[in-house]
Amino acid sequence: MSNERLRAAMTDKGLTIQQLGEEVGVDPKTVERWITKDRTPHRTHRMKTAAVLGKTDVYLWPSTESDPRTKSAARAEFVDLYPTRATVPVSTWIDLIENAKESIDLLAFGGSFLHDSIPEFGTRISARARDGVRVRMLFGDPDSAGVARRGEEEGIDDLLSARCRLTWSYLKPVLGDQGIEARKHGSTLYASIYRFDDTLMANVHAYGAPAGQSPIMHINRIPGGRLFAHYMESFERTWEGAEPV
Repeated sequence: MSNERLRAAMTDKGLTIQQLGEEVGVDPKTVERWITKDRTPHRTHRMKTAAVLGKTDVYLWPSTESDPRTKSAARAEFVDLYPTRATVPVSTWIDLIENAKESIDLLAFGGSFLHDSIPEFGTRISARARDGVRVRMLFGDPDSAGVARRGEEEGIDDLLSARCRLTWSYLKPVLGDQGIEARKHGSTLYASIYRFDDTLMANVHAYGAPAGQSPIMHINRIPGGRLFAHYMESFERTWEGAEPV
């Protein structure tokens, strides 16, 4: 049996067997055995390969999910649990924005709390973009079936669509700023995702309940963990299917 996930990940990155071997520090024949014979590398090489390919080692080698060290890393990623979004201090959101150096990724439907709770949210985001931070904002398409369905499920009908419109109206002054990308989506959203470099806040959703009444998991990326990568893979899939604004 061959490892098609590994082969596909290498193809996506444009890497040959020789090149991946050089990146990871192993003989190309070893890499070839990983692919053609589905051999599982030592953990150090798994971690390096996963980092190079932008995947988790569990994705590339599913059999490693039961590895005690993998489980330990996933537990270490988990920092805190807030029972509702409102229990996250405003100062925490401000610190996450102000301290981001590389990436800010925001995924929600309306995400109106960002403007309602965080002073000068748009100005803060624009400033981070000017400082070289890549900002990607992914909010709901007011005219999409996904937003309409979620509004019905929450019992607020067109109010969710109106919140999405309000969010895009608030964001309009910064949409043309360098370093800021924005897309609108109509996906079925199982969690709102707020990523700031290696910190991720996952606002997990419950059927019929507003996002603001659902808990938030505070996650920090750790090599070998899968929680951060799991949610970021969800973000990337939604981003790819969304419409540029």
